[in-house]
Amino acid sequence: STGNTLPQDITCLAADRMLIFASYDNILHAFARNKEVVHTYEGHKGRIHLLQPFGDHVISVDVDNVLIVWNIQSEEEYLQIDFDKTTFAVSALLHPSTYLNKILLGSEQGTLQLWNIRSNKLLYSFPGWGLAVTTLEQAPAVDVVAVGLVSGHIIVHNIKFDETLMKFQQDWGPITAISFRTDGHPVMAAGSPVGHIALWDLEEKKLMCQMQDAHSTAIAGMSFVPGEPLLITNGADNALRVWIFDGPGGTGRVLRSRMGHSAPPTKIRYHGQNGEQILSAGQDGTLQSFSTVHEKFNKSLGRGSINKKKSKKKGLKLDTMALPPITAFASEVAHQSDWDGIIACHQGYITCTTWNYQKTSMGAHKLRPEEFSKHKPIDIYATAVDITSCGNFAVIGMSAGQVDVYNMQSGIHRGRYGKEKAHEGAIRGVAVDGLNQLVITAGSEGLIKFWKFKTKDLVYSTELSSSPSGILLHRDSGILGIAFDDFTISVLDIETRKIVRTFSGHHGRINDMTFSPDGRWLITSSMDCSIKTWDLPSGCLIDCFLVDSAAVSLTMSPTGDFLASAHVDDLGIYLWSNRSLYSLVSLRPLPADYEPSLVTLPSTCPMQDVDVSGDEEPCDEMIEYVSPEQLGEQLVTLSLLPESRWKNLLNLDIIKKKNKPREPPKVPKSAPFFIPTVPGLIPRYVPPEEENDTQSKVVNLGVLAQKSDFYIHLEEALSTKKYKAPLDLLKSLGPSNIEIELRSLAPEGGGSTEVMLSFLRMIGMMLNKKYNFELAQAYLALFLKLHLKILSSEPKLLEELSKLSMQLEETWIHLQGLFNQSLCVLTYMKSALL
Repeated sequence: STGNTLPQDITCLAADRMLIFASYDNILHAFARNKEVVHTYEGHKGRIHLLQPFGDHVISVDVDNVLIVWNIQSEEEYLQIDFDKTTFAVSALLHPSTYLNKILLGSEQGTLQLWNIRSNKLLYSFPGWGLAVTTLEQAPAVDVVAVGLVSGHIIVHNIKFDETLMKFQQDWGPITAISFRTDGHPVMAAGSPVGHIALWDLEEKKLMCQMQDAHSTAIAGMSFVPGEPLLITNGADNALRVWIFDGPGGTGRVLRSRMGHSAPPTKIRYHGQNGEQILSAGQDGTLQSFSTVHEKFNKSLGRGSINKKKSKKKGLKLDTMALPPITAFASEVAHQSDWDGIIACHQGYITCTTWNYQKTSMGAHKLRPEEFSKHKPIDIYATAVDITSCGNFAVIGMSAGQVDVYNMQSGIHRGRYGKEKAHEGAIRGVAVDGLNQLVITAGSEGLIKFWKFKTKDLVYSTELSSSPSGILLHRDSGILGIAFDDFTISVLDIETRKIVRTFSGHHGRINDMTFSPDGRWLITSSMDCSIKTWDLPSGCLIDCFLVDSAAVSLTMSPTGDFLASAHVDDLGIYLWSNRSLYSLVSLRPLPADYEPSLVTLPSTCPMQDVDVSGDEEPCDEMIEYVSPEQLGEQLVTLSLLPESRWKNLLNLDIIKKKNKPREPPKVPKSAPFFIPTVPGLIPRYVPPEEENDTQSKVVNLGVLAQKSDFYIHLEEALSTKKYKAPLDLLKSLGPSNIEIELRSLAPEGGGSTEVMLSFLRMIGMMLNKKYNFELAQAYLALFLKLHLKILSSEPKLLEELSKLSMQLEETWIHLQGLFNQSLCVLTYMKSALL
């Protein structure tokens, strides 16, 4: 498990039974459960460089030579001792076992002091050996301490009688760490600044064996597991190793290890389609695979080497066979279990190497043009590589302009593009399409060329606005991203061979590009410390943020969930999660005056309490958009009603005939249990007074002559000219109710010609405002069908109808023109594209 991060790099670390103590600069923190900081100790002026937990206390020493004893729980200083730097500069610290309240201090002057920190008394001074003490370690025997010196001597000393029991010497510089085996073998291990470990037999008092190049840098710490033949070591090479001593000769072999790059990564790429492995090449010359699922799946493919066997014999330090760091590589999983699936080119080096992911090692072939097999030119080197999607071929571009193709299985040269050279300038990028039809090459002279993959013929060449610095092909969609030396980016469609998008906005060299899996986004990183996301369909910048150090390489997961980045002078690979997968994110273009914010790099464990989304105000675009009834007055707008409410109005009589029951309905035996409702789309109960009406049936027929709500609203509209209320009422009714309402407008249905005139004016208003367009047509058609006789005999109504007729014609001619225009454009588009 990982803990919360501290604001700066941890410089000192120690642990007791319960807590882990970590310091940066002059501040000391205590972590509980490896996760949260529970105590902070402030009081040192200088940087802390030694730590020693001590029962209920913890002792820290800073570079100004001040020793402070802290009470762990209360965080208070229990004791402070200032030493004079000229006579006793504290360089090592140890609590000898069974020595109550006592600590042993080693100094740069070579003397040692034993202090009782409860009574604050110096108990004894050891004269030492005249050489600075670098480390102190308790031996399994009481009173015995191992003292490591700057000269490479190890003194096994009895501090009770102040006498030396035995003395050893290492030839690799100062002793950096010491540890004793406690599983019954009298062995002491000592670490050195060059990464070697020496194992000494304490009974025979001689060197037993040496483990050379246990780490590629100084051994920072080492510790035997109590009662086990296991040694844990770590170094500044970003590696932690567990060695097991189970073989003959007493030497150890690596049982398990966790390691990263010892120098910053130069290029990272996702490997395979499951989005679980990231291949990473570093300045340390290694190629490693990191798992996004769990660290136990990480693996190192090792260092590039000219001759592996010779390299192994020489060891790390003297290895003149080591290849320079990888600058570019390409990988494919199609045939990786049959032969090598990774091709890489090295910094300033003409030979390209293959690597095998399954065997986690360097591959079988070294690929370089035949004319350079005898002599290696200094000024020609491989600059760009790609591997075909089938995993059979590698395409390699050179700094002199050659582009060659090789077979990955046999390593045989399969041809060259162009007679001698593909380009006049250096090759800045090569790409093969998904079906092995085309090879695309970019040259520094500013040309992009398309070649037939098999026949090696030049198909097409296009001149670019400036010199390209790199290219990236999204195979599925056939989109090619081109980064230029003038910090702009273009996107080229390889089908039409036209540049379809150009983006500018970076103010530094573009280091890397990556496409989202669907090809809709292009994400770019630049030396201006920004990472930008461009939306290709809209051609807009949709996201931009700044980081502390520029991202040298980017890669997006094939599953679209993570973006991985590697940064200048940073050993780690950082994962950014794709926010659009987890929350509603607006992909609107960023405004021209957008100021990107500085984002801290993701840590191994984010702060638990901070709710990242909480401090962001809800954006306007996140609020759900509700469409108004009419977008614009010049537009013809239809209503939002379902077709069943207006389409069958003219055919109601036919529908009624079809739906006529074959036999009359049977009268129920008793009164209904449910309260009767008024017919209509919105259910409403019959008011009690209607139900309890005891009038005779003959008189009740007069209810039919009652004016409906619709009728009353139409009457009112004659004077107010407001037709919204009657229209809304009509919209809420079902087809048969609409027919009843329109029938009752005629004089014989209890209506009048004035109300009929009002209805026609309502239709006129709807046509004028151009909304509820289809309803106006349907209501008018039904009205004409029902009242044709009355309409033809009433001059007032006829006059209103002739006005409506002209209105309808005008609107329809306008609509017809728009329809024809749209159809014409659509037909042209179809024919032009084909």
